[in-house]
Amino acid sequence: MGDREICKWFGFCPLKRYYEEGRLDQKWIQDYCYHNYLRCVRYKMEEDGLCHPDNMMPDGSINGDLDG
Repeated sequence: MGDREICKWFGFCPLKRYYEEGRLDQKWIQDYCYHNYLRCVRYKMEEDGLCHPDNMMPDGSINGDLDG
């Protein structure tokens, strides 16, 4: 997997930390961060300079199990 396939925000994204802590399923990372980040709501909001909660998932839903 080449670097260009990884979201440029991945290193700063709280979802990366949640995944590393075992609190987020790998599927989220594989489906969005490594391949389809252009369809990630978080990515789009970052690109537009819009604030969003840390516990917002790539599909735009809020995960109440993750601190926000």
